[in-house]
Amino acid sequence: MSAPGTATPLLRALLISSDPATTSQLTDTMDQFAIHTEVCSDVAVAMRLLNRRKFDAVVLDLGLGGKAPEILERIRFSASNETTVTFAITDHGRPIPNLQARPNFVMERPLSPALVNRTLKAAFGLIVRECRRYFRCPLVADAEIESKGTEDISCQTVNISEGGLAVMVRSALTPGAQVKVRFALPGQKLHFNVESEICWCDEKQRAGLQFLSLATEQQVVLQQWLAARLEQSLPKSVSRQFEVAQPDVLD
Repeated sequence: MSAPGTATPLLRALLISSDPATTSQLTDTMDQFAIHTEVCSDVAVAMRLLNRRKFDAVVLDLGLGGKAPEILERIRFSASNETTVTFAITDHGRPIPNLQARPNFVMERPLSPALVNRTLKAAFGLIVRECRRYFRCPLVADAEIESKGTEDISCQTVNISEGGLAVMVRSALTPGAQVKVRFALPGQKLHFNVESEICWCDEKQRAGLQFLSLATEQQVVLQQWLAARLEQSLPKSVSRQFEVAQPDVLD
């Protein structure tokens, strides 16, 4: 749980390296892109972390040797991280091991600030898209739950992601029950009416619904809406790195 007044980082990366210069350079540059970096120097510990937690990016220093290259393949079999954006760091002239799972990006030592910045800038869109897949956006709006054999239940949304919705509801719900949930996103004309499943309920009158089927139009609208909210939550210093300088206009 975050301390009062502190925000939970949106973008998270796992950096697997035991080289102080590499970790310092990578974490400093990732900070500039508002990416919170967790450093791990042990391959076995890194594998356990990848099995338990979600990361938007993983940076692997192949200089660790041993079973380090296997991490790339293990990531693709991880339920939480199979689509994460991967980077490999290798020494100049040393080929990457021939594995089925290839990294999305490769950086060769000696690393320079310009190289790291350029690589992260090229990868940033993919990292944000990966984050968006799990991003839970606060949403306070009226909604209705329709269940067979019962009257419609009024509720209020708490947050929303690409895969589901959390609500506050006074009526008792049954986990595992299939329902329809109706709601609208602020600023959008489209009204959602989505087949869903009750995943969980608690004693605080909260419940989680998983979307079972979204129409193509609904999916596109939801993804675009979440992407806009995610981008708005990033620091302006990050956005400025992607601004294109306008050419001078001659009279």
